[in-house]
Amino acid sequence: MPDISVRKIDPEIYEKLCSRAGRHGVSMEEEVRRILGSAVSAPERLGDLATSVFGEHGVELDLPDRELHEPMNTVQ
Repeated sequence: MPDISVRKIDPEIYEKLCSRAGRHGVSMEEEVRRILGSAVSAPERLGDLATSVFGEHGVELDLPDRELHEPMNTVQ
């Protein structure tokens, strides 16, 4: 399996990564693998993406009123 090394990580980011790994109960290396996997993976379903953005119950949108019009006549 390929390896990767990352140099010059900002100390603040390193500490946040360490804390995040601790909260999830995994090593920093495992946390980085999870973050990278999530960053490059598409959601399994489009609905999963919509739910993550809008929540389970969606959102209410106020749409402007529109005037009705007759279809264009394209036959000449």
